[in-house]
Amino acid sequence: MEQRELIKRSKAGDKEAREALVLNNVGLIWSIVRRFANRGYELDDLFQIGCIGLMKSIDKFDLSYEVKFSTYAVPMISGEIKRFLRDDGMIKVSRSLKEHAYRVNLAQEQFQKKYDREATIDEISGMTQLPMDEIVVALEANREVESLNRTIYEGDGHALSMMDTIEEKKRWEEELLNNMLLTESIQELQPDEQKLIQLRYFENKTQREVGEFLGISQVQVSRLEKRILLILKKRMTGSENK
Repeated sequence: MEQRELIKRSKAGDKEAREALVLNNVGLIWSIVRRFANRGYELDDLFQIGCIGLMKSIDKFDLSYEVKFSTYAVPMISGEIKRFLRDDGMIKVSRSLKEHAYRVNLAQEQFQKKYDREATIDEISGMTQLPMDEIVVALEANREVESLNRTIYEGDGHALSMMDTIEEKKRWEEELLNNMLLTESIQELQPDEQKLIQLRYFENKTQREVGEFLGISQVQVSRLEKRILLILKKRMTGSENK
């Protein structure tokens, strides 16, 4: 069955379609998980986190846009794993508590989306099958993580959070993932749009030179370039389908 049809059925509550989507995208999840190897975590654990990112992608993917599901899913899966590594590295808790916290967080998001209000502890318990006391502990762990994003200083129009004070190390795997996503996004552009990006950003041509090559004015090149860059930005961040 076509992937878009499975997504449509999954959004309608079809559990079999949802499971089929996960199975169909196992290779995609693993391709991203392997880029986070050697960080002190079992790849199987990161795969489970990647599955959460995939399920969020399924729920948020907008079928009205002509874009590949994988283009949208890659940054969502990667972002979920990065968030897990970031948060887990700051607050050391037991594995069972981490699992409970993720289940509670996911249940909260699903409930909020469906009913447009926050879920009670009793309602979360019904969704996760977790005892209410364990949910309270998991919620407290989530609050500790959220506190890292609170502003600790604000001045000169700039806000500084606790998260900003923690050094983030760039890794070549993440850069490779971003390059992969950019390449795929460019390939989905129209031929003339691809040519414009190639001339401007890979061959360092001026807008006037690009206009002469494409047979359009410099003003048209400027407008087209801005539109293309906006499209690429939305695809890279996943905001195109929100």
